[in-house]
Amino acid sequence: MQIITAQIAPAFVLIAIFVLVAQGTLAEASDPAKYLVIAVAGVTGFLAIVSQYAAIREAQALVVDLAAIKDSSRLARQVSASSSFLQLTAVAVVGLGLVIFALVTWSVLG
Repeated sequence: MQIITAQIAPAFVLIAIFVLVAQGTLAEASDPAKYLVIAVAGVTGFLAIVSQYAAIREAQALVVDLAAIKDSSRLARQVSASSSFLQLTAVAVVGLGLVIFALVTWSVLG
C-alpha cells in the first residue's frame, strides 16, 4: 500500500508535464520556467524512487526473516524465494526512473 500511495503525487506531476508538453505550452515558456519544470520533475522522481526503494528494502528484510523460519508454510517458502526478483525490481525502479527523467528533459527542452 505504501508504494502505491507514494506514487500518486509523482504520477500527477508527470501527467501535468505531459499535458503542458502536448499543448505546446512549454514550447513558448521561458528557459527558467522550463528548468523549473525539469527540477520539479527530478525532485519528485527522486523522492518517488527513494520511497519505492525503501519498500523494496523492507520486503527484502521480510524475505530474509521468512527464509530463517524452520518448518515454514508453503507461502512463506515461496515468498522467501523471491529475493532475486526484489533485486531486479530495485534495479528496474532506478533504471526506469532515469529513463523517464531523460524523456521529460528531452520533451521539455524539445
